[in-house]
Amino acid sequence: MTESARKVAEETEHRLDDLAENVRHRFDRLTEGRFSDQIKAGRFSGRGDQGATDSPRAGRGAGQVRSDTHRRERGGSR
Repeated sequence: MTESARKVAEETEHRLDDLAENVRHRFDRLTEGRFSDQIKAGRFSGRGDQGATDSPRAGRGAGQVRSDTHRRERGGSR
């Protein structure tokens, strides 16, 4: 690899490292408190016992329920 190509590769690597660090900081700032509090409260435990048990959303994500509904409306199998 030529010296100029190596230099460009190193600069790109540093820029990507900086970008990854910025993304981590922003994610931490956005989820600070809220996300960790939800995890501690058992929100993502997958038990599905949060709320009414006859709810069609119990234990499943809202996106999955929407997908199932859409599939049924289109004549799918679920």
